[in-house]
Amino acid sequence: MNTLESALDTNPQPFLTPAPAHGGEPIDAALARAIEAACAQACEAIAPAWPLDRAIAVNPHWGRIGRPVREVAARMAVLGGIRVFPARDYLRQAWDSGRVSEADLKAALRELPAAQSAGLQVADCLAALRSPEPAHQLPLLIDVLDDDPDRHTRLSWRQAVTHQVSQTCAAYFDEHQADWQPAQQQGLYAFWRDTLTHDHGIGLLMGLPHLSRALHALPATREDAERWVLQRLGLPQAVWADYLESVLLTVNGWASWCAYLGWQARLEGRSDPHLRELLAIRLAWGAILLECKDDDSARRAFANLQEEWRHDGEWLARASNDLLVDEVWQLALEQGYQRALARKLQAVGGVQPVLGAEGIEVQAAFCIDVRSEPLRRALEAAWPAIQTVGFAGFFGLPVAYTPLATQARRPQLPGLLAPAMEVQDLVRPAVPARRDETADAALARRQRFAWSEQWAASSRWPSAAYSFVEAAGLGYLSKLGEWLQPSTRERERGDQSGLPARYRPVCRPMLVGLDLDAKVALAQRVLHAMGLDHDLAPLVLLVGHGSQSANNAHAAALDCGACCGQTGEVNARVLAQLLNDPAVRAGLSAQGLVIPSATVFVAALHNTTTDEIEGHDLDLLPTQARERWARLQPVFAQACDQVRRERAPLLGLDPGAARDALHEQLRRRANDGAQTRPEWGLAGNAAFIIAPRWRTLGAVLDGRSFLHDYEAVRDADGSVLELLMTAPMLVTHWINWQYHASTCEPKRLGSGNKVLHNVVGGTLGVFEGNGGDLRIGLSEQSLHDGQRWVHEPLRLTVVIDAPGSAIEAVIGKHAVVRQLLDNGWLHLWRYDGDQLLRYASGRWQELETECRATEGKALPC
Repeated sequence: MNTLESALDTNPQPFLTPAPAHGGEPIDAALARAIEAACAQACEAIAPAWPLDRAIAVNPHWGRIGRPVREVAARMAVLGGIRVFPARDYLRQAWDSGRVSEADLKAALRELPAAQSAGLQVADCLAALRSPEPAHQLPLLIDVLDDDPDRHTRLSWRQAVTHQVSQTCAAYFDEHQADWQPAQQQGLYAFWRDTLTHDHGIGLLMGLPHLSRALHALPATREDAERWVLQRLGLPQAVWADYLESVLLTVNGWASWCAYLGWQARLEGRSDPHLRELLAIRLAWGAILLECKDDDSARRAFANLQEEWRHDGEWLARASNDLLVDEVWQLALEQGYQRALARKLQAVGGVQPVLGAEGIEVQAAFCIDVRSEPLRRALEAAWPAIQTVGFAGFFGLPVAYTPLATQARRPQLPGLLAPAMEVQDLVRPAVPARRDETADAALARRQRFAWSEQWAASSRWPSAAYSFVEAAGLGYLSKLGEWLQPSTRERERGDQSGLPARYRPVCRPMLVGLDLDAKVALAQRVLHAMGLDHDLAPLVLLVGHGSQSANNAHAAALDCGACCGQTGEVNARVLAQLLNDPAVRAGLSAQGLVIPSATVFVAALHNTTTDEIEGHDLDLLPTQARERWARLQPVFAQACDQVRRERAPLLGLDPGAARDALHEQLRRRANDGAQTRPEWGLAGNAAFIIAPRWRTLGAVLDGRSFLHDYEAVRDADGSVLELLMTAPMLVTHWINWQYHASTCEPKRLGSGNKVLHNVVGGTLGVFEGNGGDLRIGLSEQSLHDGQRWVHEPLRLTVVIDAPGSAIEAVIGKHAVVRQLLDNGWLHLWRYDGDQLLRYASGRWQELETECRATEGKALPC
């Protein structure tokens, strides 16, 4: 975080001051730097939100991880009225149901130094659950000015301003939904200013019919608006950044979208102004309203605002003290889960397997996604000769993918990274054709796209609204029929939409633009990182994952987060082709990494909605590999059926149903346009285990753990561990905290009721209803089953099997990792032989795996 330069508080400006003409007189350089620093600090606090078509989970507090969790909770409460810890009524239910025990609560009080210093006792924590949650929020300028007697008969000014700013942003950023887009050359602030001066309805909504008269004071540029408002507010410079962050939180959805644009710009080595322009817009609104309210009550309100914000630090300190008990309960909630997790890990992870590599016939590399854990466990139980491996689902390929005959280039890697390589579709039959048919396939697809675009456009014109169904005739009725009676069809591949059927089996994503040396280097890095640079089985499956749903704006959020909200199919297929390439294998052999001639890599996809495994590019396999694949099908059938039965109760299905009947029900759910919960996604996620598979083999982890294989003995320099702690660990942390935030604060950090969603700008996000702020985060239906919360808001517990010195070296080298640990954003454990130690206050401590009774006796929990 940037800090403000030390300077004297500015003198409050006269209550009514005309806007500076042409930017006014030059302001003092120190003052200009202070304004710039405050605005930059406020903007840095906003985390990005990815668009719908590449939705990935993000910690909405990512820009604040440099502060302890409780301090952030206090800031969010005071600056935005936003909850960070679980709601007290949720915690009360957890206590009353026995989910949190007295032993959990006592353990939390022992582990939290601040609770010990404050002398908190169990009775104090229980009393807090029966008391109303304290309110801490500081007001903004528009809140104190909105004080006329009729304010309860109309939209509040805060609501009206949010609506106006949101509608302006929706029009400005739309690229896919409307047939007309505004000119964007002058920027967002200029577009908003022009829009507002021509909007004659917003004044009536706000009870200000003469609002347009005040617009003459509106500065012409973003910079002038920032300076004008901050000087007029008359607040101490020390609170500017906090006030500005509070302003941004009123439009947090759109601020998060602008932060995404800034994130992408930084990955490409450039800057983006949109978040600063949004801040200026929202600031300027307050000053406009100040121009409209030249009366005694407004003067008193303005003076109260200045007085309240002069005590910003006291508000934050009081909120932090009040939230200490909530932090204790957060830790107590985690204690019960962690104790059970430790028991499971210690029960199965003490002895390495006797079976050598020669007994393994198939290796299957799955994404670390929590939905892979039950399937890996089921496959291993169904056939001991299969060995499963956990690795990030993009399989280490830093690629962007462009489907055939489109400009729809998209990243297929974690959002933390920028693509470094390109993948394109090429037509490649198993038996080489006389000529390359890629151009023919592309032309055929473009022609179909042109026809479908004309068809879609015919329904967008207002005059065609009633005639479209009549013109579409029986074809449209068939679409309605699919919704009334969902089919049991397999997952459709959107990347092949519009491609003639004869090309689909042979249209393959392939790396382009890499020479042989680059391919060899890539293959070597990936195999080493995956732990597959030794003891390879005859058949190695690369299993990506993807979901299947209909009429679902948030479908991408159910796909692979490591692939930027896409399925893992492209990455798996590209890597299989790369590792099967004889030239690449020869290059690897020259470097001492020998892939046995009998080893074949096969790309597959795990459909997480229906729990099916699909094979890809099977026509390219040699005969022996195809035979092995065929022999695997009964194993897949048994394992997938087991996972479906485990998942059935949470979906309201009968786990005792016949195999085919249960499978059919899941497929119908996947194709049902009215289904708000096609699957539960990553709900329940709570742990990330970085260790060899034998540490968890046989443990029933209930689909709540990310599993990444790692062998410290093969990572002498710690480079793989460093990669895991700075990439997959951050990604899983993002996932964990998006689920946490959407559960604890569904109104502000979740996207609300899915049934009420309207898509904005084609891919930007959703409104709940037809307005308000852009909604980010997860919908209620992704977290709550209508009766209870399915997801438990627990901070991630990371368990690593590596020497303490190696882990500490990574912590010392990377500030982000250090902040996550020191500030309480996740828990860290490590194996010490057969025991588990936890990282706290910079040192390793023995992990409590038993409950303690009041008299000090050890009791099983």
